[in-house]
Amino acid sequence: MSETVVGAGEDGSMPVEAKDLEGDEVQHGTGARGKTSPPIENGFGAFISCFTLLPPSSLEHQYASLAGLTFAVKDIFDVDGHVAGFGSPDWARTQKPAKRTAPVIQALLNAGATCIGKVHMDEMAYSILGQNAHYGTPVNPINPARIPGGSSSGSGVAVAAKLVDFSLGTDTGGSVRAPAACCGILGFRPSHGAVSAVGVTPMAQSLDTVGWFARDVAILCKVGQLLLHTESPQDLRSAKRFIIADDCFNMSIHANDKRLGIIYKSVTSLHGGEALQHVNLGQYIESEVYSLKEFREKMGENNAFGTLGSLDDVLSHILRWEFKMNYEEWVTTEKPNLGDDTAFRVKKALNTTSHMMTLALRVKEETRHAINELLKGDAILVMPTVPEPPPMLNAEGEALDRYRASAFALLSVSVLSSCCQVSIPTGLVDSGPVAVSLLAKQGSDHFLLHTTSGLYTTIQKATNA
Repeated sequence: MSETVVGAGEDGSMPVEAKDLEGDEVQHGTGARGKTSPPIENGFGAFISCFTLLPPSSLEHQYASLAGLTFAVKDIFDVDGHVAGFGSPDWARTQKPAKRTAPVIQALLNAGATCIGKVHMDEMAYSILGQNAHYGTPVNPINPARIPGGSSSGSGVAVAAKLVDFSLGTDTGGSVRAPAACCGILGFRPSHGAVSAVGVTPMAQSLDTVGWFARDVAILCKVGQLLLHTESPQDLRSAKRFIIADDCFNMSIHANDKRLGIIYKSVTSLHGGEALQHVNLGQYIESEVYSLKEFREKMGENNAFGTLGSLDDVLSHILRWEFKMNYEEWVTTEKPNLGDDTAFRVKKALNTTSHMMTLALRVKEETRHAINELLKGDAILVMPTVPEPPPMLNAEGEALDRYRASAFALLSVSVLSSCCQVSIPTGLVDSGPVAVSLLAKQGSDHFLLHTTSGLYTTIQKATNA
């Protein structure tokens, strides 16, 4: 199989030479394009294309924070000379190759890391299942009978399968946190706007974030220290309160779900029992987000998952409207061949009107204020990343509907509040991976990484006890 190897220039900004492993050399000048290799043949189906982006040749590797590490990127990021496929063959067909590499990728290269290719994603990033009607489903390395989660499916699988040390994904409604939970690895969604999204195909700009995956907490933190704004001594403070969202843990239907006990044991051993507090998150939001009741009444819907489910309804409305603004013209003009699930969601987006947007954005702003107020004073909110283990590959109908609805009820909290969130694996329930999440207030990303670093080993010991 042919593989393309691309070397970065002296400043790391432009590929200057590529060499095909079969021996054909490809010269790159300004604006030139290299070969695109066929999808990688591997047992996990994570990669859609393989190439190697090397650190700048002038880099002093002994001082580079990510030297020796490899990573992959979701097929939503610009790489010079490559088309960002957006999980859609028709999108890839109608787009031109990028003329520059996304700054977030370039920053990783400049820190000594090597990118080895692009990985699969859900079509147009419009799912959290990891299944793509055109490219198939990457294999979940923890349990191949279960979905890998999406939309950053390949990013999660590549890390879980130890094909790379870390990977980049995007998280609009849950597309880093869900596959991290499904694949039993760490996944970080930063505060909205904390990491540059330049050179990233948008889904819904007011919700989109660039996140990352890792198996090793030290690597997760190194990547974060590089991509986030410069940390200060205040960012190295310790969490004083861990607020357990009791109603969120109660959403699990599995009697052998030990996640809450793992958190109790871990926090108590490090910080003492006085650090633990409790909240019914749904009741808290209901009492603080006054416009949510009005939104619910005007929509004429009662979500099965109560207040948190209504938050997802708000998120979905904003996402659909912004997706429509981004892609209505392309969909109408190109009439793409979309998978059934994607086609259904795109149709709903294109039928969305703007009359509820003012109210939806008011709910979003009130939610942001309420959650950040809850988390003031160095507090961490603790909740399941998603309530259940990932569904089986052959699941359909009611089982998938319940998973989506319950997952988004939890995933919507940090999206609407613009808070940062990390998903931490906590073992298996009924042979499926499960995870807990830590949330910190908006802008406290380094604080959350520092807290995660201090707590991670204890959580893993409690998980394996």
